[in-house]
Amino acid sequence: MTAPIALIVFVLAAVIFGPRLLRRLDWLSRAPRMGILAWQALSASVVLAVVLAGLSLAVPAIPWTTDVAALIEACAMALRAHYSTPGGAAVSATGAVLALAVIIRVGYCLFRGLLTSHRTKKHQLNALVMVAQRHQGSEALVVDHPSAAAYCLPGRHRTVVFTTAALEALDKDQFAAVLAHERAHLRGHHHLILAAAEALQRSFPRLGAFRTAHTEVSGLVEMLADDNAVRSNDRFTVATALVRLAERGAAPSTALSAGGDTALFRVRRLVAPANPLGPARTMAAVLATTAVIILPLLILAAPAATASQHLACPIGTYQQQL
Repeated sequence: MTAPIALIVFVLAAVIFGPRLLRRLDWLSRAPRMGILAWQALSASVVLAVVLAGLSLAVPAIPWTTDVAALIEACAMALRAHYSTPGGAAVSATGAVLALAVIIRVGYCLFRGLLTSHRTKKHQLNALVMVAQRHQGSEALVVDHPSAAAYCLPGRHRTVVFTTAALEALDKDQFAAVLAHERAHLRGHHHLILAAAEALQRSFPRLGAFRTAHTEVSGLVEMLADDNAVRSNDRFTVATALVRLAERGAAPSTALSAGGDTALFRVRRLVAPANPLGPARTMAAVLATTAVIILPLLILAAPAATASQHLACPIGTYQQQL
């Protein structure tokens, strides 16, 4: 019973303290790619821990075969003893149902979200074919609209769209900066990152941790695209372009837009001196992110490791002899 309790405690700690801790770390905005990985790791570890908790409860009810040899019989008895629960078969069945339900729920929400997004973008592309014109000098499409907006539609026909108001608001350099921003979204497949975060939010709508993760990842994805644009454009130029789009911008809710609600913070970030994370802190962040994912697996494996050392299990005896 130790493993499921420890996993449940891990889940509670992760959903309560994890978002608070991550939102206080300044290195997430300094290294958006690592920030995205950190939020993804936190979200994945919560789901993984819940699934593993259910599986650990189901271990005693698994029909371990004893036809192969006495080795399997002895080890199966040791595993059942170390994963046993007071509730017996009822608790084991509940654990199995819990693990399966979480996997199905998350998978369904992810599939449904991707399908809905695909249909919406297909409809938008069909509409653009009727009204949009090709921009001279780039692959972007131009739509006649009074609101300044620039956004991309990912998928098989990757498309960047500018409104006529956006072209009027941006000069040549600013247009190039925004185009680089949108191209970064398309190259990085950022829509899939957001789809995964949104799927978890839809799967567990009452869990604030996933809602916060979706909001934070959305902002970090835009910062990552900003950083890609800065590689070929001046930081101040990118910031000015964001200001002009944010002043009177609008974009479809399903599109990745250079403006948006996070534009003000991103502008402040861009006009400030560049402050990269550095190799040492980056390595520390990678190790911490990896540990968050591995910890639930270690918790689950602890009883199995103990069982392998049990005298009744020949595997443990064989390892000790080696």
